[in-house]
Amino acid sequence: MARSRAVFKYYLFKATEAVEFYRPIMYLYFLSQGLSFTQIVIIEALYNVTTVLGEVPTGYIGDRIGRRNSLLVGTALITATLVGLALASSFLAFALLFVCWSLGYNFRSGTEDAWVYETLTDVSASEEFTRVRGRGQSIALSAGVGASLVGGYLGGLDLAYPFLAAALFTGLGLFVIVTLDEPTTYEESGSSEMGLREAWTVVTEAVSQRRLRSFILYYFVLFSAVTYLVFIFLQPVFESVLAGIDVSLATSLPVPGRDDPYRLALSTGDVETLLGIYYAAINLASAAVSYRIDLVRDRIGLRRWFVGVPLLVGGLLMTMMFVPSVALIALFVGWASVEPTRVLAGQYVNDRIETLGRATVLSAMAMVSALTVIPFQLGSGVISDAVSPLIALSVAGGVLVLGSVAILLWESPIERASMRRTTDEGT
Repeated sequence: MARSRAVFKYYLFKATEAVEFYRPIMYLYFLSQGLSFTQIVIIEALYNVTTVLGEVPTGYIGDRIGRRNSLLVGTALITATLVGLALASSFLAFALLFVCWSLGYNFRSGTEDAWVYETLTDVSASEEFTRVRGRGQSIALSAGVGASLVGGYLGGLDLAYPFLAAALFTGLGLFVIVTLDEPTTYEESGSSEMGLREAWTVVTEAVSQRRLRSFILYYFVLFSAVTYLVFIFLQPVFESVLAGIDVSLATSLPVPGRDDPYRLALSTGDVETLLGIYYAAINLASAAVSYRIDLVRDRIGLRRWFVGVPLLVGGLLMTMMFVPSVALIALFVGWASVEPTRVLAGQYVNDRIETLGRATVLSAMAMVSALTVIPFQLGSGVISDAVSPLIALSVAGGVLVLGSVAILLWESPIERASMRRTTDEGT
C-alpha cells in the first residue's frame, strides 16, 4: 500500500514537468530577442559549464540534505528561472538565468532517480525501476502533448507566454514534493553523514568500473551530446525545411506569382502551431515507448537497443545533409528516443552502483555529459552561423556514428553475460 502511494505521488510529480509548454518555441523566442546562433550556444554552454561545476556539489548536497529537500530546492529554482526567462530581453540576462536554470536541474539530476530506485528497494522491488520510471516519464510526456499544443498556441500570441505557463505548472510540483517520504534505504545508508573525501572515493570507484566506463563514453558522452544538439537546433531546422517545402510546392503550381491565391505561405504563427503539433507527436511516440519500456528491455534487450538506436539516429542525421526533407524524420526519431533511452540507462547504471552516495555518482555522470557537450555546442554554433543548423546536425550525426562504431570495436558498452545486478552483489 505504501509503495502504491509513493509511486502515485511520483507520477503526480512527473505530470507537473511543464517543459513542453516552451519547448516548441524556445529557440524561436531567443532568436526573436535578438540572440544569434552563436550567442544561443554560448548561453547553452554556460548552462553546461554550470552543470559541470555544480553537478557533483549539488549531488553531494542532495545526499546530505535528503532526496525530498533536494527536489524542493531544484524545483523552486526552476520555477523562478522560468518567470525570469519570460521577462528577460538581453544576452546578459539570459546568460545569468541559464546559470540559475542549470543549478535547479543540478539539484534534481540524479536525486529523482535515486529516490525512485531507493523507494522501490525499500520493498525489495528495485527490478521494477524501469517500469515505474518509464511510466512516470510516459505520464510526463503525455501531459506534454497537451502542453505542446497549448504552448504552440500561446507562442503564436506572445513567445513569452509559454514560459509563464510552464512556471505555473512547475510550481505545482512543489506541493507534491512536500508530501514525499525519504526512502528507508537512503536513511540507513549513512549518505547524510558522508564526508567530501568519502564522496570522492565513491564517485571514482563507481565511474572507473570496467562494466561502466565504456557505457559512460557511449551514452553520457556521445549519444547525450548529439541528441542535445537535436534539441537545440530542432526548431530552426524544422522551420527551414518547412520553408523549403513551402517554396517547392508553391513554385510547382501552374501559375505561380506573388498574388497567386494558391501559393503557400507559412506565417510565423503557422510555424509555431506546426511546431506545437510536431512536438506533441514526438511526445506521444516517446510516451508510448516509455510506458512499455519494461517490455522493450525484456523483448529487445538493452544491448540491441543501445547498439541500434545511436547508429539509427546518427545515420538519419547524416542523411539529411543530402536529402533535407529527411530532417523531419531524423529530428522526430532523434528526440523521441531520448527519454526511453534515458530510462534504460538509469536502470543499467543504478543496478551497478551502491546506495551510499548514489545521487553524487549519478550527478557525476551527468557532469561528464555536460562537459562533453560544450565543445559540441560551440562547434555546432559556429557551423550553424557559417553554413546552417542542418549541416551542423549532420556533422554531429557523423560523429555519433563513427564514435559509436569505435567504442563498439574497443569494448562493448553493455555487459554480455549479465545485464543486471542488485545492489547487494557488491562490485
